[in-house]
Amino acid sequence: MRLEVLHIPDCPNLSPMLRHLAEATDLPITTRVILNDSAAVAFGMAGSPTLLIDGVDPFPPDDCECGLSCRLYRDEDGQIVPAPSIEQLRDAINSLPAPGDVLSAWRTRALPLDPIERSVQQAILRTFATTGHPPEAADLGPATADGGRSTGEVLKALHEADAIRLTEDGQVAVAYPFSTTPTRHQVRIGSVDVYAMCAIDALGIAPMLNQDTLIEFVDLTTGQPITVTNTRGLTTWEPAGAVVFIGAEAGGGPSADCCCNYLNFFTNQAAAEAWSTAHPQVPGQILNHPEAESLATRLFGHLLAP
Repeated sequence: MRLEVLHIPDCPNLSPMLRHLAEATDLPITTRVILNDSAAVAFGMAGSPTLLIDGVDPFPPDDCECGLSCRLYRDEDGQIVPAPSIEQLRDAINSLPAPGDVLSAWRTRALPLDPIERSVQQAILRTFATTGHPPEAADLGPATADGGRSTGEVLKALHEADAIRLTEDGQVAVAYPFSTTPTRHQVRIGSVDVYAMCAIDALGIAPMLNQDTLIEFVDLTTGQPITVTNTRGLTTWEPAGAVVFIGAEAGGGPSADCCCNYLNFFTNQAAAEAWSTAHPQVPGQILNHPEAESLATRLFGHLLAP
């Protein structure tokens, strides 16, 4: 968890904020001096001081364009104070969701409940896994024959639910975890090469198919190659200190547009933190091996289940 306090030079309320944080948590706390309005907007400072927890303000003001001005808070009794109370800060830190919970809830909402839609989704995923490409829309006719809807209608429903993404002419472009176009995440399944939409999607292919996989990626900050090998359910990460950053732009929308570009492998914690610091508009979390693998299994391990 990353705690950062944004403030203007000589902010009188910085000291009580840092003092209360030190009482509320043993986690390391960093500070960042903000010198102009454009930096305030870029880093998300709604008045000085502003606390960010993993890039998110836990005390968002209502319709505030505070910028470089002094920021005040209200304590549990509604009194105006220079910084949140120790208990308010402790609650904010402890109430954050577990790693990946937000992403898991997001993707769970995209799961098709209709049996025909589920059957079509599974047919698409199996074709991707065995050929490296999605089926043509015309090839999915048998899966929709008894559903009372055309293949195009079923595909549109899956697209609207964000289970898949379609091209303008109705062909499958994305079926999470797979992409028809090359991405940074290349995965080998036996002798078949596929592209995954993101790091978590790449990690989810092995538990989804119950097959061995080899993931290849290049760190965005260092240019160093990263590989994750899954053999009989056991994974080996190279380098061993590699991590996964998961994040998303604000505003919502399809996963392919809002978050897939921000779920990447990094060679180590420092590289992930450096990228996150350079992209304050993308709040997120850094996951270690067990956390990333558990999240991937949670999202994709059941997609081909009966």
